[in-house]
Amino acid sequence: MKIVFLGSGNVATHLAIALKAKGEDVVQVYSPNLNHALALANVVGAAAINRLNEVDQDADLYLISVKDDAIATVAAALTNVTGLVAHTSGTTDIGILSSQVKKAGVFYPLQTFSKAKAVSFDHIPLCIEAVDEVQLDILNHLATTISNQVYHLDGEKRKVLHLAAVFACNFPNHLYALANKILDQNGLNFEIIRPLIAETADKVMSNLPENVQTGPAVRADETTIHKHLSMLNNMPELQDIYQTLSNSIKLMPK
Repeated sequence: MKIVFLGSGNVATHLAIALKAKGEDVVQVYSPNLNHALALANVVGAAAINRLNEVDQDADLYLISVKDDAIATVAAALTNVTGLVAHTSGTTDIGILSSQVKKAGVFYPLQTFSKAKAVSFDHIPLCIEAVDEVQLDILNHLATTISNQVYHLDGEKRKVLHLAAVFACNFPNHLYALANKILDQNGLNFEIIRPLIAETADKVMSNLPENVQTGPAVRADETTIHKHLSMLNNMPELQDIYQTLSNSIKLMPK
């Protein structure tokens, strides 16, 4: 399958590498910044372009992997292509594409990606959607070549999944950053809590998170909670976060 990637960021990079490894032909990589396009194109043996009017019109699949607010602009430049056009967004409606092209779909990998860290797609959920069964079959075939977890989800289910992912991934990572801030300001290294983070994550691999919650809030240990809040007197924004999360834990069903 001849594939054009429109975008060269984290998601595009890992998808292009994974698909190339399975024998797919990545023919072009587009980015407004030619150097960014070249960085990925050189890895997967593709041509790098930085103008949408240079896109190959006869590819089989066009994967749009750009910021959500840029998807419509990119799609508008693909109205004459003959292949399937899909985006990789968790929140953007398929209608953004189907209003511009006849063959539209979604190819959303549920994972956090960084260019510097290699990932295996074997167990990464791939959520697909398409305007008709023919296009869905194409995306399903492609998805199953790299992952054994493929889900056919409509736009509303995909948006719910993305929302849950923000709570499960982005917010905890921000809390790690805040923990590091507290440690650093008190002469402690983040390394000391890495085993705690790893054990907490490991527990939810085999248990529901509400069943393995620990800490002063779940124990209703108000003395400790008040001590912690007083320690954050010079960081009122962290006080608010601590109080909000503690209250939320207390409200969870026992």
